[in-house]
Amino acid sequence: MRYSDSGGLYLQVSTQGSRLWRMAYRFAAKQKTLSFGKYPSVTLADARQKRDQAKTMIANGIDPSDVARQDKQQRRIQSENTFGAIAAEFLAKLEKENKAETTIKKKRWMLSLAASYLNHRPITEITAADILIPLRSVEGKGNYETARRLRAEIGQVFRYAIATARAENDPTFGLRGALITPVVSHRAAFTDKESYGGLLRAVWSYEGAPETCAGLKLMAFLYPRPGELRQAEWSEFDLENAVWEIPKERMKTRRPHKKPLSKAAIEVLKAHNILTGHRKLVFPSYQSPLRPMSENTLNAALRRMGFTKSEVTAHGFRASASSLLNESGLWAPDAVEAELSHIGADEVRNAYHRATYWEERVKMCEWWAEVIYSCLGNCH
Repeated sequence: MRYSDSGGLYLQVSTQGSRLWRMAYRFAAKQKTLSFGKYPSVTLADARQKRDQAKTMIANGIDPSDVARQDKQQRRIQSENTFGAIAAEFLAKLEKENKAETTIKKKRWMLSLAASYLNHRPITEITAADILIPLRSVEGKGNYETARRLRAEIGQVFRYAIATARAENDPTFGLRGALITPVVSHRAAFTDKESYGGLLRAVWSYEGAPETCAGLKLMAFLYPRPGELRQAEWSEFDLENAVWEIPKERMKTRRPHKKPLSKAAIEVLKAHNILTGHRKLVFPSYQSPLRPMSENTLNAALRRMGFTKSEVTAHGFRASASSLLNESGLWAPDAVEAELSHIGADEVRNAYHRATYWEERVKMCEWWAEVIYSCLGNCH
């Protein structure tokens, strides 16, 4: 049943009792119908206002049905392109690009801190003020660095949305300077030979688990990033040719890295092979041999030796080696950088130096082992 109002507007009442506002009109010599919604959610005054707006469009040569269709499509796109959906898509893209699992895990955790605030929102509707709310929540707990990193991760999602034509701007740029800048805390390390010698003597005298002792000694001899050592597999070590090949998946630089092995390092590895050589991992977890040693194990051992976290960390072995190798004046700075697997602005130049300085690095690792032994005295 139809109840007419005026100007083509009428109320359509179905046999089931639903009541819908509709408007009959002609456009381009065709009879058409436009829907305005259900009564009483849409009042008579609302329906008349929508009718007048449609008539204005028709007078200007615009088909209101086309406008309604476009609006519906835009609403559908917005409902599909929420921040949460695009963030999930962005993380899936990183997985397909074979980014490190730990990197993706950290990004997923970081974005989860803003999930309840942003995930349900269409990304085009999110403003800098909206983003500031979860950032302030994190910052309010004293986690200043986490808040800054969260802003960066949210920005990455927005830039991905821009690149895929689902957003036009990144609101996080407007938040630069809005957050508290944390005091930079460099990883603690001993950078003079006397203090470093004291650390080495403590390590060699440590009576902890054999895996922990071996790990700390290899950190001293090889100074890799702790994660590179903890997750090392026996298949990566060629003890006969004295080479450790670290796959790109575990490298911060996302490129494979070769490290020469000193005779001293090989001795530690051979002794440790008796314990875990039948395993895939060089340093399996105590709880499960399929998982690597906990990232806290080495640092916890240093604390038990009496060193505070402001004095030394497992990562600090790298800083100690870098400082003492450079201060010796015996080795080209680029050879030291190549051994540390640092990445510079000129990647072609770095690739060239990694090959060019191999022989120097081999000599350097043997020299470094002698430095360690000289610090140890009779400990080894």
